[in-house]
Amino acid sequence: MVTPPPVRAPAITKFLKPYILKMHFTNNFVSAQVIHTPSATVTCSASSQEKLLRPSMESTQDVAAAAKIGKLLGERLLFKGIHAVSVSMSRDQKCHGKVKAVIDSLRDAGVKLL
Repeated sequence: MVTPPPVRAPAITKFLKPYILKMHFTNNFVSAQVIHTPSATVTCSASSQEKLLRPSMESTQDVAAAAKIGKLLGERLLFKGIHAVSVSMSRDQKCHGKVKAVIDSLRDAGVKLL
């Protein structure tokens, strides 16, 4: 059973940034998704677990895999007409390594980061 997202007051949704980039890194895989905050739904996602990507990647966990995931996510976002996202990093994520690779490849794909 799917529960509907909570209804937010219009005054609050006016100030929220509509699309937020969330990244998740494990010891084996890299994944990133863009969430539409007013409706609380996933708009677009990319992961190194996708079967189409695995043959073209040497490793699914390194910086090169993170860059490829960012590039793929950027292409999918532009295809859907989303040209700007804001980055949401957890407290332990710093902007270097895999995080920086995803962000830089999104910028290179043409997505503006807020």
